[in-house]
Amino acid sequence: QVQLVESGGGLVQAGGSLRLSCTASRIIFNIYDMNWYRQTPGKQRELVAQITSGGSTYYENSVRGRFTMSRDNAEKTINLQMNSLKPEDTAVYYCSATWGRQAYWGQGTQVTVSS
Repeated sequence: QVQLVESGGGLVQAGGSLRLSCTASRIIFNIYDMNWYRQTPGKQRELVAQITSGGSTYYENSVRGRFTMSRDNAEKTINLQMNSLKPEDTAVYYCSATWGRQAYWGQGTQVTVSS
């Protein structure tokens, strides 16, 4: 059974930083594209950042320049370094692994940014 576990969420003031991590198990990690999504109540889950199996990155416009995604295939881990956080970044952040039509999801970690 594939398992993805996020960590690193919490409460920070606007302008602060957080580093989210997601560790996978029971997965051939290197072949998957890895993604960070976020969701707030009443809104559709949105893609925040992606790093492909080849290492290419994508960032949603509102986080580009503030967030940095990385992966460590040996540790089966992805990270999301979030700097200059804004209240609008408040959400539950989810890790996902995708390969073709297959997708796995973590349980989510709460990020709250206060004004």
